[in-house]
Amino acid sequence: MIRWLLALPLTLAATPAFADAIAGQTRQQPTNWTAILMFAIFALFTLGITRWAARRTRTVSDFYTAGGGITGFQNGLAIAGDYMSAASFLGISAQIFADGYDGLIYSIGFLVGWPIILFLMAERLRNLGKYTFADVASFRFAQAPVRSFAATSTLVVVLFYLIAQMVGAGQLIKLLFGLRYEYAVGIVGVLMTLYVLFGGMTATTWVQIIKAVLLLGAATFMAIMVLAQFGFSPEALFARAVQVKTGLAAATGLSPADAATRGQSIMGPGNFIKDPVSAISFGMALMFGTAGLPHILMRFFTVPDARAARTSVLWATGWIGYFYLLTFIIGFGAIVMVATDPGYLDETGALVGGGNMAAIHLAHAIGGNLFLGFISAVAFATILAVVAGLTLSGASAVSHDLYATVFRKGAADSAAELRVSRRTVLVLAAAAILLGIVFEKQNVAFMVSLAFAVAASGNFPVLILSLLWEGCTTRGVVAGGTLGLVLAVVLTVLSPAVWVTILGHPAAIFPYSSPAILSMPLAFLTIWLVSILDRSPRAAVDHAGYAAQRIRAETGIGASGASAH
Repeated sequence: MIRWLLALPLTLAATPAFADAIAGQTRQQPTNWTAILMFAIFALFTLGITRWAARRTRTVSDFYTAGGGITGFQNGLAIAGDYMSAASFLGISAQIFADGYDGLIYSIGFLVGWPIILFLMAERLRNLGKYTFADVASFRFAQAPVRSFAATSTLVVVLFYLIAQMVGAGQLIKLLFGLRYEYAVGIVGVLMTLYVLFGGMTATTWVQIIKAVLLLGAATFMAIMVLAQFGFSPEALFARAVQVKTGLAAATGLSPADAATRGQSIMGPGNFIKDPVSAISFGMALMFGTAGLPHILMRFFTVPDARAARTSVLWATGWIGYFYLLTFIIGFGAIVMVATDPGYLDETGALVGGGNMAAIHLAHAIGGNLFLGFISAVAFATILAVVAGLTLSGASAVSHDLYATVFRKGAADSAAELRVSRRTVLVLAAAAILLGIVFEKQNVAFMVSLAFAVAASGNFPVLILSLLWEGCTTRGVVAGGTLGLVLAVVLTVLSPAVWVTILGHPAAIFPYSSPAILSMPLAFLTIWLVSILDRSPRAAVDHAGYAAQRIRAETGIGASGASAH
């Protein structure tokens, strides 16, 4: 199987369907032996963790949730590690490098969803769930239809999210190792498969913790080194960035006045988000999508009780907020130190390796090959940890929600469930490699925002209404969640990001890059409307089950491995 996964990118590269995706790559780079050494050290270290974890992974609970034995502090770091993905480190800094202030919408949007999780969801999730968010969504409803929707939604979100990680990792390895892009993506897919197949959640958690510590330390060092050149004055840094952008604009033939306007524009909105509707829609996706990400929600089942779940969110919010402040400095630092250096530009004036590599080039500008190797290894660790968590989430949706609960109606034994889960990992790895090749040119932060839009439209309305509204019914959940999911996916395909950029059509059918402003409210409205009109016998059962659900959600009485608080 592993050999087959290695061969998949080569097979894809030979097919006409992927000719355009693989053609037009940025030029292949010479091999960076310092980076390779750093990568080898990290890969061997994490494979050692996987071997250690494999010895501790004997049951379904061990595989999905590390046996519920992770502390609140450890889980907070692991959540931060899961959340600080390629989109956060490479994508946000690249967006700020390209558009300045506008890129900050990612940092703010990604962060502000955490209070919703802390105050409305974390404790209830831990008390009601077991392995997946579908355990919570279907607690008092008919199992088969709700779990089928939840598993489908999980897989869609996971695949969108995986695309961004695979693109980021592929571009990184291609830049540093001198490999073709499709080979680089294949290597990532194989390593991801090894971590998940043999180590499960225990290995994934510890790789995420280690990676979070390394990434926070590396980003802190980068930000300090950038600010040190400007007397630790962010204002001086921003002023220099405006000068650089003005000079670049003037070099394209703009008049001095127009060049100055273009340079100054990086300190205000409008370069990336063009209108208020797009800003609102984008912000809704990032904010509410956070509370619907299945691989993040799954982390609340790795702690022993609801108190530890709350502690996890507090720690995670602190680390994530601090990190996003650093990405702003890193993005502007890249404008100042990378944008005009010919050593980091190709013959067309674009960044070598693509726009997503702005932070990587900044690392070289700051600390030479040694720090470049270190930051590249950390970025690679970031991506591996996230794709492992995503793959585990998708595998659990198929094996636990669909196979064990829907198809086998709770009669599947643990060994069979684990077999299905591991086979699903292989399928997801193959799909991730394929999609990573197709979406090579997309900004990775933007690709993740599409996953957030789907999560905000499908998962979040279902979760929040099933937790907080007594009148919610099975029919309402399935109808509203499915509508939100389908609308989000269809409108994403019809948006400029896919319809124009990927499919090559001259104009987009849906004018906004994020569909959340339409798909999320319609999902809420449909759940409410269908639920209040539902007069089926099942609706009465759904209503009656709310009291028991609320008692368990609020007190923890009856929760697996938890005590009341």
